[in-house]
Amino acid sequence: MKIDDMDAFVAVIRCQSTNLAAEALQITQPAITRRVQNFEQDLGASLLDRTTKPLKPTPMGLRVYAQCKAILREIDSLRELVASDGAPSGTLRLGIPQTLGDVVLLDALGRIREAYPQLRTQVTSGWGSSLIARMENGELDAAAALFPPGKIFPEGIASRSIARMPLKVVEAKSNAAKRNCKLRDCYARGWVLNPDGCGFRAGLQRALSELGLNLKINLETFGTELQLGLVASGQGLGLVPEPLLRMSSHRDALDVLNITDFKPHVDLWLFHPRYLGSFQEPVELFGEVAGHRLADQ
Repeated sequence: MKIDDMDAFVAVIRCQSTNLAAEALQITQPAITRRVQNFEQDLGASLLDRTTKPLKPTPMGLRVYAQCKAILREIDSLRELVASDGAPSGTLRLGIPQTLGDVVLLDALGRIREAYPQLRTQVTSGWGSSLIARMENGELDAAAALFPPGKIFPEGIASRSIARMPLKVVEAKSNAAKRNCKLRDCYARGWVLNPDGCGFRAGLQRALSELGLNLKINLETFGTELQLGLVASGQGLGLVPEPLLRMSSHRDALDVLNITDFKPHVDLWLFHPRYLGSFQEPVELFGEVAGHRLADQ
């Protein structure tokens, strides 16, 4: 049984296509097909349902795929252990949600480039859950994302909270006297939020559901600055981490509502495979810069 054959099988399942798997591994499509067939012959089992498009694993193929990913991670860890004495080089693949990218990336990438000039960085944006999935598939070396305190990550992923921050409900500034209120008193004004999949939105929806209330979306759009600008123009309520509010160019046009029964917090988590080899130090630097930028000071 060859590692290259196992790697080819994992790539085919991940890409759901022999052509895309061949591109990912930079070999020909016939070579991918041959390696997968060799792997099936070695195991004495059919691993792919070749009657479906896109390609899908058989029930046994799905079990083998999970085991192969674990084996390949251990092989990568072994290689990293041997290489860990050298200076970081190659490509460090980082993940971060779009919500944080504008705030964190400029400083973080600059510090990494200065400290490790031989290291290239490649950045992927996405929701935290999708970044975890990409890490499990071996597509990322590290990521920073916002999750609730106490988040439990899948086995094989090391994680730690590097900053905790309150989420603030904001509205357009007005001259009206402000008072304390409850979520029930203000929710019907509607909200300007990220599209479905955002952890902030999900937490708000859970809080409303517990009160027997529905989430009313006035506008949904990506990007904290755009959302806060829309809130400042009177389009609805917003929900934002306090540090991002402090950094926003719209902060003087916004008021923070003191909602007495809704005081959510969110953590910035740094997570990565358990063994990083020579990437350990640059990943720690990435986390240090990201945490410092978003720490609730």
